[in-house]
Amino acid sequence: MKKTLTVLSAVLISLTSISFNAKAQDDKPKVQNYITLLGGISMPGGNFGKSGYSNNSAGFAKNGTTFGLDGAYYFYKNLGIGITASFQDQGELNINDAQALSNGYTASFERDQATVTTVGRYHSYNLMAGPQYSFLVKNFTIDLRASAGVIKNISSPDITAFFDLSNTTTALTIEQKSSSSLAFAYGGSAGVRYSLGGSWDVGLRANYVTSSGISITNIGHPDNTTGRIVTNQPITELQTTLGITLHL
Repeated sequence: MKKTLTVLSAVLISLTSISFNAKAQDDKPKVQNYITLLGGISMPGGNFGKSGYSNNSAGFAKNGTTFGLDGAYYFYKNLGIGITASFQDQGELNINDAQALSNGYTASFERDQATVTTVGRYHSYNLMAGPQYSFLVKNFTIDLRASAGVIKNISSPDITAFFDLSNTTTALTIEQKSSSSLAFAYGGSAGVRYSLGGSWDVGLRANYVTSSGISITNIGHPDNTTGRIVTNQPITELQTTLGITLHL
């Protein structure tokens, strides 16, 4: 009898221990699906942010704003799929940019003077998605993501160079048209979110997006070889954003 009671007691203790361990596992915090409203600064990188007449890849882009939605769905423990849809404004050419282009065109075409005017800004939408791994450190959630997707350009600066009749028998107007093309892009992001309790987080995120470029159309060029001719504009964006997150 004593032996039977000992065995039953051992079984009961084991089952109780397993039950408590399972409950402890269930009570352990887990990453949750979420959606984030974000906004911040988008800075041009590489040739996109450079200025210079002789560099055909220089985009003359400026620091601007970005805002959008970000989210993730976790399908296996801490591993999920993240997606970001955002809008970017990367500014416009300033007076110094226009003057640098004017000086360059004047020298290239050996004219007395070239007048350069610019209209419009760099506006675009990004749609990026990819695998995400998130892990918890006390009240913080760290998010790491690799992504790929597209940049849908809405507009880019329209640049017109006008040459008068000096040193030639005909006037000349060259125009680099605003682009609304679509381009493949890839990148990655890292972010940290702090739990506010309940279903809300607040967080900081760094995002990198790069693309071989959007296509550019030029009209009025006499030979398509002389001077500055931009047919493709590489794009690189470095973004820092703040966000408010809702767990789903």
